[in-house]
Amino acid sequence: MGRKFVDKIKRIDYLIARKATGSPTSLARRMELSQTTLFEYLALLKDMGAPIAYDKVRQSYCYEEYGRFVIAFVRQEENALESMCEEPEGDSS
Repeated sequence: MGRKFVDKIKRIDYLIARKATGSPTSLARRMELSQTTLFEYLALLKDMGAPIAYDKVRQSYCYEEYGRFVIAFVRQEENALESMCEEPEGDSS
């Protein structure tokens, strides 16, 4: 997974939030993806909790609830969790 993958997820989310995806065929073309790959992206978003539906009247994907998909590192207070990068005791390298 690279930067292009994340950018595509963000773009798909943006279009869904605006109800501006168009049909699956046009969205796949716009995203420069095959329809199969587009459906894999949509399935991933759904697996991660995004309430995506297809509106046949608007001919667009949309969210069934208000919200956005966010891919970001969220900082927490220092003492909230132990550091994941702490060196084991006795390791001085």
